[in-house]
Amino acid sequence: MEDQNNNQQLNIELSEETAEGIYSNLAIITHSNSEFIVDFVKMMPGVPKAKVKSRIILTPQHAKRLMKALKDNIGKFEQIHGSIKDTDAPNGFPMNFGGPPAQA
Repeated sequence: MEDQNNNQQLNIELSEETAEGIYSNLAIITHSNSEFIVDFVKMMPGVPKAKVKSRIILTPQHAKRLMKALKDNIGKFEQIHGSIKDTDAPNGFPMNFGGPPAQA
């Protein structure tokens, strides 16, 4: 017997402005007991101030699904293009500057 959920379709609308995307070269991730907050930041060389360009708020379950999807897609990318070099944080900034410390 086929699962009824497999027959459902989700139509996702993407505006032209959103389709252009927002460049980010730093992500700051914080969390509480009920949500994960991912701030996407654009840092420019020689500029001491950086702006949060986008903030995404996720439930813990969606954050875990995102992590799994990223892991899967990175694996597929590396199979085609080779290993992605893991570099240090730019300019030695800690990954949580400007936000509250993460909580377990």
